Amino acid sequence: MDTPSPNAPADPVPLAQALLRCASVTPADAGAQSVLADALARLGFTVTRLRFGEIENLYARLGTGAPHICFAGHTDVVPEGAGAWTTGPFAGEIRDGVLYGRGACDMKGAIAAFVTGVEDHLRGAAPNGSISLLITGDEEGPATDGTVRVLDWMREHGEVPDFCIVGEPTNPARLGDIIKIGRRGSLNAVLTVHGVQGHAAYPQRADNPIHRLVRVLSELTARPLDAGSDWFEPSTLQLTSVDVGNPATNVTPASARAMLNIRFNDLHTGASLSAMLREVAARHAERFDLDISISGESFLTQPGPMVEALQGAIAAATGVTPKLDTGGGTSDARFITRLCPVAEFGLVGATMHQVDERVPVEELRALSGIYRAVLDKFLA
Repeated sequence: MDTPSPNAPADPVPLAQALLRCASVTPADAGAQSVLADALARLGFTVTRLRFGEIENLYARLGTGAPHICFAGHTDVVPEGAGAWTTGPFAGEIRDGVLYGRGACDMKGAIAAFVTGVEDHLRGAAPNGSISLLITGDEEGPATDGTVRVLDWMREHGEVPDFCIVGEPTNPARLGDIIKIGRRGSLNAVLTVHGVQGHAAYPQRADNPIHRLVRVLSELTARPLDAGSDWFEPSTLQLTSVDVGNPATNVTPASARAMLNIRFNDLHTGASLSAMLREVAARHAERFDLDISISGESFLTQPGPMVEALQGAIAAATGVTPKLDTGGGTSDARFITRLCPVAEFGLVGATMHQVDERVPVEELRALSGIYRAVLDKFLA
């Protein structure tokens, strides 16, 4: 066996395998945070374990000065799924140069790559500034006892980074494709319209809530919410369910229910969209219930020196100038933006949440090199 050169880059693969072998299906931790804490302690980080409810979280920092660069991520993963894996979902096996396991690209692989990127950055010198990690075990779950609670703790303890990189798998096809500098907001609504149950042959004696609900939904879907903005595509409203639960063909029901989701850009807020939904519903229904949950507001990190530095470091390492993008679903960046500027960059996400989630070993090593280049640029 060849002995690695003392000047060879640190290899993220062993740490990634150790993390993958922890079956940390949210909200379980299964030892994943301890594996990471031990790796960071060996590099000189001060590690603070933060448990909120049943969720294990971790904050670690190296250095006390500015600039302060934070890396955020999560060790929890989604379940293995119903399909048959060609290798164990928590075995962390390598086959034909590819590392398999639940969380390989979303996002234990990126966490391992950042740790070894830090290790390479530290060779020969202490950081000119500070490096920290915010790692939660609650990103794939309700996200109530994870990043949000750690951010509160950070704010209370004066731990406010100058910039944060979230290691989500942002790239659709190749490493270096995309940096996410914002995300759309997400609103879920359940609208229940109430009427008066009656015989279908005598509609004048009833008040059919289905007819009222259809008119509400027709108005909501008749026109676009907007035409998009400088950095965002147009907002979208999608009906996700329409339910009556009526087994009888000759009875009009007492209530009818619909569910919808709005993915919205920076032209709206959750509050403004909630008001719009209530206004439209009230035009067509005398009695209704509207239950709204907002999982995140839209946000944008305006391009500037920090985003440009990240973009430049990635371009220098890959030969690809990444596109700045705001597409996709939500991530914990929606919370971090309240504390400091944030952008997202990680692995290729083609297999995230799928059976046989995987990442090529060389891609994982390349990401470690990119993170090292980013740190070298930020902390020069």
